[in-house]
Amino acid sequence: MRRLISACGKRLSSSKLLPQGLKPRMYFQRLAARLKPCPFKSTDAKRLFLQTLICRAAVLVMAISLAGCGATQKDRAYEYMPDMARDPAYKAFAPNSVTRDGLTLQLPVAGTISRGYKPFHYGPGDEEAARAGRELQNPYHATPQTLEEGKALFFTYCQVCHGEQGKGDGPISSKIPPPPSYMDKRLLDYQPGRIFHVVTMGAGKMPSYASQLSADERWKIVTYVRTSLQGIKESGDRVIGSSGDRGNISAHLSAGSFSGDRRSQ
Repeated sequence: MRRLISACGKRLSSSKLLPQGLKPRMYFQRLAARLKPCPFKSTDAKRLFLQTLICRAAVLVMAISLAGCGATQKDRAYEYMPDMARDPAYKAFAPNSVTRDGLTLQLPVAGTISRGYKPFHYGPGDEEAARAGRELQNPYHATPQTLEEGKALFFTYCQVCHGEQGKGDGPISSKIPPPPSYMDKRLLDYQPGRIFHVVTMGAGKMPSYASQLSADERWKIVTYVRTSLQGIKESGDRVIGSSGDRGNISAHLSAGSFSGDRRSQ
């Protein structure tokens, strides 16, 4: 308390709130001498004493508050309850004395992945693509909604090279090595997981689309390609016998029953 009163006195002196030549100690003594009991009518001496004490404490709090407001251009006013309003802030590449390595920007903990990221545990190449075909399962059913969304994504990202019917006759196919037709025997044998690997990692001249399409969007494209363009049912059987019968796919799908848009994983 003595230190606080001393600090308040110094602040009052520096802020020119006191009359010239008057020391803070004398100021507080005169202030205390002028204090009188609060004009409450009471015959109880104890209550009168408490009232006087409360009045003097109130005056002291007001004096301390005034001292705290006496900020200067160089010194900040006293803060008794800052509540971390001005905690130290560090820029990303600024040195930091708090961290162990002295750097503000810290590397994430080993094994950390970003929120919503789905790890893909397969590398590039045919062997990894074949392994993905054996291990990955399509989480989507061939429902009308999934096929419609897969078709929209296919026409946005794939049709320019593969063509509307997946024959490898897209608008720019003549300017690059044309991709094989989806009706090619080799591609008909691809499992959904392998097609998903191709879209994710790329193959040949085809780049990876993992940065443009989410995992769910890639699976919807796989579902559309397998069902609508290759004519393969979820069981693995062919729906159609030739590419000229693709118009029968919609009727076949409409006649079947759908158990839901997503499979349980």
